[in-house]
Amino acid sequence: MSITNEAELVGMKKASEAVAVTLREMVKYARPGITTKELDEFGNSILQSYGAKSAPYLTYGFPGYTCISVNNEFCHGIPSDKRILKEGDLINIDVSAELDGFWSDNGSSFVLGRDIHGYQQLVDASKYILQKAINNIKGGVKIADIGWLIETEAKKKGLTVVKNITGHGVGRSLHEEPFEIANYRDRFNRERFKKNAVVAIETFISTKSTMAITLSDDWTMVGNKGGFMAQHEHTIVVTDGKPLILTAMNGIYN
Repeated sequence: MSITNEAELVGMKKASEAVAVTLREMVKYARPGITTKELDEFGNSILQSYGAKSAPYLTYGFPGYTCISVNNEFCHGIPSDKRILKEGDLINIDVSAELDGFWSDNGSSFVLGRDIHGYQQLVDASKYILQKAINNIKGGVKIADIGWLIETEAKKKGLTVVKNITGHGVGRSLHEEPFEIANYRDRFNRERFKKNAVVAIETFISTKSTMAITLSDDWTMVGNKGGFMAQHEHTIVVTDGKPLILTAMNGIYN
């Protein structure tokens, strides 16, 4: 969507607060010994306290309220009472929701407890790359150029980008124009970021893979060449200068 008045900005801020606080508190709540289903239900209780509704559940009938992916799972992991979190797990939580007709989206990868498997470097790279990408977005900038920046920074760190999952527009629904904000230079994409547009910018940084493939549960995605992936995501409003980060309170950079 494009922000055209103060009421729309207020609406997006409220929806973004709901998803950002939910994500932040879920990361804090995660601990060894609990299941991803417990973590998901905790997150939904926070969304409900805001009067917000899970976007993947509403839009796609996703079998959970938030997406929780663990270790080799790249994204869209289904919360399960059989998946027990362990020390050192690489966890990704993606929270998106609708509140009073406005939709917002954010996500974060993190290491649970001690970094016993060496995932922290990947997590830190994803955070850094997202921050650099956002700092370079303003009205008139080519979407493909931001993709090139993300891919270049990943290569500098000996990492890859996943090319078939992307950022996107958001606001009046979960996925809007521009539908693809890729993590690589898509030479066929001639679109530019527009001032006042609301977009979800997200990194998909991997140790090995360049594509994500869907498992037999029809939701969970893993890498085509294996390895691990870190994702970080903010919903922002594009301006003539530094973007307004609507989900800043999610604590990604704390």
